[in-house]
Amino acid sequence: MKTFRLFLAAAVSAVMMQACSSAPSVEQKTDEAIKGVMEEFQAVGISAAVVKNGEIVYNKAFGFKNLETQQPLATDDFMRIASISKSFTATSLMQLVDKGVVSLDADVSDLIGFRIRNPHHPEIPITLKMVLSHTASIKDKEDYFTLDHLNPAIYGDCVESFYEYKPGEGYNYSNMGLNLAGAILEKLSGVRFDDYVRENVIWKLGLYGGHNNDSLDMGKCALIYNKVDGQWVASEGAYRSRAEDMPSYVMGYSAPIFSPTGGVKISAQDLAKYMMMHMNYGEYNGVRIISQESAKAMQTPVRVKEDPNAAEYALCLTEMAGYVDDEKYNTPGNYPMGHTGGAYGLNSIMIWSPADNWGIVAMTNGYVSVEGKSFLKTLTKAIYNASIK
Repeated sequence: MKTFRLFLAAAVSAVMMQACSSAPSVEQKTDEAIKGVMEEFQAVGISAAVVKNGEIVYNKAFGFKNLETQQPLATDDFMRIASISKSFTATSLMQLVDKGVVSLDADVSDLIGFRIRNPHHPEIPITLKMVLSHTASIKDKEDYFTLDHLNPAIYGDCVESFYEYKPGEGYNYSNMGLNLAGAILEKLSGVRFDDYVRENVIWKLGLYGGHNNDSLDMGKCALIYNKVDGQWVASEGAYRSRAEDMPSYVMGYSAPIFSPTGGVKISAQDLAKYMMMHMNYGEYNGVRIISQESAKAMQTPVRVKEDPNAAEYALCLTEMAGYVDDEKYNTPGNYPMGHTGGAYGLNSIMIWSPADNWGIVAMTNGYVSVEGKSFLKTLTKAIYNASIK
């Protein structure tokens, strides 16, 4: 009888061990979740990183960086991250705020060197804070890689470049406004825009990336694709060299050619480290980039919408509702923070919970739209459910 009991116990133990070993790990669940989204949206490639409690706990890449050569996407390959880049511009400007070089309440006319006013309200100064929070009443133009549309010497009263509401009293997302912010950074620092951000933010954090393709190893570049007539086509404009523009470059004016609004190229793993700096309110790995006060200012909503429950925009970061399947993070006061990006066929996201110290970075270099679904929300929810929830 004793022998039988020992045998039975051993058999039960073996079954339990087998059951435990066959249960998928968090890593495996996350792998499968991302692969499922890739299949649903026919994604070319996806690179993702997950942060928990101050550490990167997941970092993988799937699919291809180059469809023609079938070269697989690697975790250290970089992509253009589009509008997440805005936060790099704001972070750089907050360094100058910390040094007392500039105030968020400064009139951008004084900073850029020519008068910028909404002609519907010429008596109201447009401040740097308004520009960084998209409340400056500046309209986007198809060609926002120049400041000419805001320059009275070229466009007179520039009436077509502004909304009719008072600056500071409305919100409209403005790429042109952030390109203006990049030119202001250059004007105030005396350092060319792309060099300033690379040296004072990206390199200071020990990361690899930047705005200027000509200063990067393009062998690590993941091509960005759009599907045209059933065929994947690489986007020519995503990684355009600006070498031909440099002979006519004007410091404090030409910065928009580097796209302060969307031009950063960086890998998911390095973007996750940059995100951790913001999660830690200005510091990463013992290196402080901006003060806690400035970091918190970047994460503090600036405007009040008509809907008091709606997510709000801060300084090139925003509250993000609807990106995870968890009621806790879809209620006012507990929204995650971050930003998204989309351009040339790329989609990217950087999202974190200030309260609970988790974060997700993910990006794709090409996908096919699915009716009624958001690619970024589908991907972020899949990663959150598999690796965090």
